[in-house]
Amino acid sequence: MSSHYDLVVIGAGSGGVRAARMASTYGAKVAIIEEYRLGGTCVIRGCVPKKLFVLASRFPEQFDVAQSFGWSFGEPKFDWATLLANKNKEIDRLENIYGNILDGAKVETIRDRGVVTGPNSVRLAKAQQELTADRILVATGGRPFVPNIPGAEMGITSNEAFHLEKLPKRILVNGGGYIAVEFAGIFAGLGVETTLLYRGDQILRGFDADVREIVAEQMKARGVEIKLNSEITRMDRCASGNIDVSFSTDEVVDFGEVMFATGRVPNIEGLGLEKADVNLNAGRAIHVDAYSQTSCPSVYAVGDITNRVALTPVAIREGAAFAETVYNNNPTAVDHSIIPTAVFSEPEIGTVGLTEHDAGSSHAKINVYISTFRPMQNTLTARPEKMMFKLITDGETDKVLGVHIVGPTSGEMIQMVGIAVSMGATKADFDRTIAVHPTAAEELVTLKSPTYQLENGIRLA
Repeated sequence: MSSHYDLVVIGAGSGGVRAARMASTYGAKVAIIEEYRLGGTCVIRGCVPKKLFVLASRFPEQFDVAQSFGWSFGEPKFDWATLLANKNKEIDRLENIYGNILDGAKVETIRDRGVVTGPNSVRLAKAQQELTADRILVATGGRPFVPNIPGAEMGITSNEAFHLEKLPKRILVNGGGYIAVEFAGIFAGLGVETTLLYRGDQILRGFDADVREIVAEQMKARGVEIKLNSEITRMDRCASGNIDVSFSTDEVVDFGEVMFATGRVPNIEGLGLEKADVNLNAGRAIHVDAYSQTSCPSVYAVGDITNRVALTPVAIREGAAFAETVYNNNPTAVDHSIIPTAVFSEPEIGTVGLTEHDAGSSHAKINVYISTFRPMQNTLTARPEKMMFKLITDGETDKVLGVHIVGPTSGEMIQMVGIAVSMGATKADFDRTIAVHPTAAEELVTLKSPTYQLENGIRLA
């Protein structure tokens, strides 16, 4: 192990690994420090295992639909232990890939905890060794936030949800964001009696209103109880071993598990950022400029710890932009204005651009196109689930401002749509595209007249 590097990266998640690999490729001597596992939240206990759980949770509906297409089989059985074991094998495989990528790029990987001790120095907590570097990149991500509630220590977060020894009979998921909604769908699909608790008047705050409504409606139809305008006031262990949860509505209900999905906070504790005079913003995240540089010129930060947009692909892009800027003499700033994203709820969501509310607030006139219909796989059944496509355009320039999709494979579709929206496509550009038939996505290019219009934020009759 050397004592001096051109770059020391703290945190081997998606953003840190990308930055380290690219910087080394450009000729820098790089070390990356990780105290847990390579791959970060997304690979180890986030996006990847979550998507595997989501896929597992969707099979009951697929078995049901299969019968309408003539398939018959015995009673399906689910084994949680098998899913966990296979998930763990896949995570191990991916972690090894990350290690091979770093080795292949000649990045030195240090399994330890890194603590900043100055503008150009990092101490290894276990090895008790000091490293010096021309630059330091902090990429330690975020962690689940647990509210200060009596008995909250009895609950779990998304971290622990991936390692439950057994599924509870009944679970309360506390939160209304995408992580809460996704896990509520996972547990419900795997046969757990699931309640989703949110203190607001509708789940998925920040998403388009129509998306929020249709997802909540279909989650309820799938068996998820959604409790709104309510909070947990305390939790107590009862004689059965379950958890008695007291609500602000004066109800008391017992659950086998309580999962907090109440947001995430930047992982800054104990990093020693004050030793380098690194400023934090009001949200206790590291404040950076457009090029990910902090208030200390030799210290940079990317990913969730900056709380710009807490998504893995954004962290990767920020890590790459940092390497381009600093080690390839190619100043690169990441555009955070148009980011396609998916929520792997049931039903799935794909979204890019402005919501109707935001578009109406920022544009004098907008056109709104909405199409809802049953997906083709359900047409031979009595299943009532519907897909929704919503297109929002500027009423004066015809530019597509936002696209929102709810239903099967929405995430796959929105990736392609995101390319067009990022290029500044207009509704006429969509209309010129020949439809692929029969598909759900053809709705995007066959929407004719606006469903309604807004002028100065007010819906026209």
